[in-house]
Amino acid sequence: MNDRPSIRLLPKSKPQAIRHGFPWVYFNELVMDRRTKGIEPGSLAVLEDADRQPMGLVAVNPASKITGRMLDGDPEAQIDAAWFEARLARALAHRERLYDAPFYRLVHAEADGLPGVVIDRFGDAAVIQPNAAWAETRLDLLVEALVAVTGVTTVVKSAAGRTRSLEGLDDADAVLRGDATGPIPVPMNGATYMADLTGGQKTGLFYDQRDNHAAVARLSRGARVLDMFSHVGGFALAALANGATHAVAVDGSAAALDLAQAGAEASGTADRFETRQGDAFDTLEALAAEGAVFDVVVCDPPAFAPAKAAREAGLRAYERIARLAAPLVAEGGYLTLCSCSHAADLSSFRNASARGIGKGGRRGQIVRTGFAAPDHPLLPQLAESGYLKALTFRL
Repeated sequence: MNDRPSIRLLPKSKPQAIRHGFPWVYFNELVMDRRTKGIEPGSLAVLEDADRQPMGLVAVNPASKITGRMLDGDPEAQIDAAWFEARLARALAHRERLYDAPFYRLVHAEADGLPGVVIDRFGDAAVIQPNAAWAETRLDLLVEALVAVTGVTTVVKSAAGRTRSLEGLDDADAVLRGDATGPIPVPMNGATYMADLTGGQKTGLFYDQRDNHAAVARLSRGARVLDMFSHVGGFALAALANGATHAVAVDGSAAALDLAQAGAEASGTADRFETRQGDAFDTLEALAAEGAVFDVVVCDPPAFAPAKAAREAGLRAYERIARLAAPLVAEGGYLTLCSCSHAADLSSFRNASARGIGKGGRRGQIVRTGFAAPDHPLLPQLAESGYLKALTFRL
């Protein structure tokens, strides 16, 4: 398209990475002249190498460190309804092979060819996180395509993504289609979860832990379970649905625990379920002082290391969690420790966890290493898309 601006890589930049699938172009890799800086955030441009050879079509945001996001290898591609529908249909085909019911992550950003876009589906409803300027400016088009491809009748915009502020975007949530009043029951791993699409965390439910929930549930038959940072009862409800004798869910949010309790009642397991509100570190210390012991303990904290600058402090926090949790595990019991910090790689997280367990006076063997469920595909060129790690130790 002759009317599209172009942005050009600096001679020192390495175009091979982009040609081989890396989806981002950083500001320090580009000729950031006045013309490039003046491009409106969310606009489309042709990316050129240092020799002015076109490499593809990118979405541009000069205000972001990620100045270019690769949308299409064809520099003349039309980002219209048909383009969105094709991407969404491809994503949907994968999820429909995985799951019998329409409850899953439908779009996992760059890995599904929609940079910065997250879409979680809850039956006839969907929650969109447009975490990049190009998607925000084309939100109407995206919603139309989503409705056309999936048939959902309710669409909610969640502006809770941390990266929205880095893109210069607002934090205003909105119901874009239909009615989103009341929590939605979500069947998963034999349990029923209650997802609040408008008032909950992120999109209302963490589908990425689905397979890890199932793995812990298999270890929980006949077990006493402690689910720290439980949100709406993630690990606890799955464990109870699969034979745990009792489960305690701990979270700092009363609203999340109310949803967890409602989920236990909907699952028919409320008689074996209890909640405890409080700070996780304080609660772990209190439980130790009470002499509490559990057969299965799970700690699934928020991202302690969301960026490289927080990596070392984050790893110390993961170590502390492991140190406090390990003494609560019965002999021969299981401790599952999770990290959703992409800045803390698997090896570093594993070492921090093992140090914490040792400092807690325990020793253990790793019996499982888990990752995000397959509706959260990993783009091999982008390490950040493989953020979730779950380690299960037998102590």
